[in-house]
Amino acid sequence: MGSPDPTQIDGIGGADPLTSKVAILSPATRADADVDYLFLQVFVDQPIVSGAQACGNILAGVGPAAIERGLVAALDGETPVRIHMLNTKEVATAIVQTPGQRVSYRGDTRIDGVPGSHAPVPLMFENTAGSMCGALLPTGRAVDPINGVDCTLIDNGMPCVIMRATDFGLTGDEDRDSLDANTDLKARLEAIRLIAGPMMNLGDVADKSVPKMTLVSARPGATISTRSFIPHRCHATIGVFAAVSVATACTLPGSPAASLAQMPDDGVFQIAHPTGAAEVLIERDAMGQVTAPGPCARRANCATVRSFRATEGRHRTRL
Repeated sequence: MGSPDPTQIDGIGGADPLTSKVAILSPATRADADVDYLFLQVFVDQPIVSGAQACGNILAGVGPAAIERGLVAALDGETPVRIHMLNTKEVATAIVQTPGQRVSYRGDTRIDGVPGSHAPVPLMFENTAGSMCGALLPTGRAVDPINGVDCTLIDNGMPCVIMRATDFGLTGDEDRDSLDANTDLKARLEAIRLIAGPMMNLGDVADKSVPKMTLVSARPGATISTRSFIPHRCHATIGVFAAVSVATACTLPGSPAASLAQMPDDGVFQIAHPTGAAEVLIERDAMGQVTAPGPCARRANCATVRSFRATEGRHRTRL
């Protein structure tokens, strides 16, 4: 891809961490999966290729690619593909549209920040809470002060450090370019990230792409607004797993996200980002505990989580 050239002029990454990603597929190495998937994040500004995280966005392409490459036989109509995510050791199931036993990419499914439309690729996740950190809240707390900033250290599929934008003198509505140009902000975020890494059981994260640093703020019409860094460049949107982690943080009393969130009546969390919003459906049980986030039934681009309690770190996500 030509990294770490800041323009990636010799490669295909577009000089953006959002598109500087690699999926490596191979025959399944466990009986309950059809294909193995290793995700690699290529840094734009450093000569680093990291397998320290998963990626739900690229995961959507694994099922169709596995069928196209002959790793999985297609059925007529729809084909379930059980994907062993090597980064997290968990299995996700993708439902691929295969009329006439051929992958179809035609459809009306749209996602904010992504051009065009596509056939839907529903994804079912299980056991993503604590997928990399060992627990939903690796410190056991909803709030951990780091360098004078209240942080939620959370892993519901993606290790994230969630902080109020106002604690950095920001509104949270800043555009991506202005945030990327704010060297003082990025230095403060990196200092917090390096401390948070060991607290999240991730060890020294200086050369890792996790945890993701996420600034949250209130926004009319949305549950919460985000500005995410992966890990040093501001994300044009928000990743699937990161959106689930942020939505989950909104349910944690006393957390920075909960203090700003406008909680939805229907359980559909609108997670705003620089180019639109992602939807996460969270369900609760009779005790008021979170029972799930994964696309919800009413939106093609909505994530739904089912069957998890914050104290247990177990859930199923349906996308």
